[in-house]
Order: sequence, then C-alpha cells, then structure tokens
Amino acid sequence: MPKTIKLEPHLGSEELEERYRKARDPVQRSHYQILWLISQGRTTSQVMEATGYSRGWIQQLARRYNADGPDALLDRRHQNPGARDRALLTAEQQEELAHALTKPPPDGGMWNSRKVGEWIQRRTGRVVSQKKQRGWEYLKRLRQSPKVPRPQHQKADEREQEAFKKSSR
Repeated sequence: MPKTIKLEPHLGSEELEERYRKARDPVQRSHYQILWLISQGRTTSQVMEATGYSRGWIQQLARRYNADGPDALLDRRHQNPGARDRALLTAEQQEELAHALTKPPPDGGMWNSRKVGEWIQRRTGRVVSQKKQRGWEYLKRLRQSPKVPRPQHQKADEREQEAFKKSSR
C-alpha cells in the first residue's frame, strides 16, 4: 500500500486549502497545495501527479512544515543572501537599462532579448553567458517584452498596400 505523509497539526486541511487558494506568490501557492493534498490523505505519488513536483521535494517540504509550521512555506529565494551580489546589474544599472529601452538599440531595429544581453555585457564588462536568457529575464524584471517587427510577406507590393490603406479610410 502506498505511503502517506503525516503532518503536524499546525493548520487544518480547510485552512491549508484557504491559504492555497488565496496565495499570491506562485511558489507559496504550490507549497500550500502540496500540503493541502497531503492533509487530505493523498499519497506521495498522487501529490506528485497533481503538482508535478518530485517525491524528494514533497517529502522535504513536509519535513520543513512539520518542524517549523507555516513559516517554512515561504519562498526562501527571496532571503537568499548572495542573490544581490550575483545579480548582473545593480539597481542604478537597471534604471539605466530602463532608460536605454526607451530609445532604439545601438544597432538600430528593435530591442530583443539578445540585444539586452549584449547591452548588459557592454555596460558591465562581464561575460554574459546565455545572452538571450539573461536579456529576457531583465526585460521581464523591467516589465518590458522583446520587440518583434510585424511580419511582412516576401511578395508584398508596397504600392498596392499604400493604395489599400488610402482607400480603406
């Protein structure tokens, strides 16, 4: 028979469900969902299937909850002491990037993830591996999106398009 994990009675099943449904932080929401499912008597395999998390992580989360209660469910990445030191850009540099994004990129065209990664590399002097990924991360952090020009058919006739635009007004 599959094993179920036993939880300390810090919170009841209803309270875990309520916190799961009200959580705004996606990581905390997932943590509450896992514990809520466990509190309903679901097996680890069923919780794995429902949430997509591994058996080891589910067990570790349950151990943390049993030891420290609901405070153990916070997203610990937010308190990571070295995260600021490992960030590619300081707060000032992020502001500078936000200002740069209001103008065309140095090579013309539109800002995309790769161009942002290259801007970061030029500005910081640090080698940025995975320029597209890191550029995308900073675009999202600044609530921007990569810009892509509208597609244009290779056989499009500009004169016909202009005539159509004028006649459709």
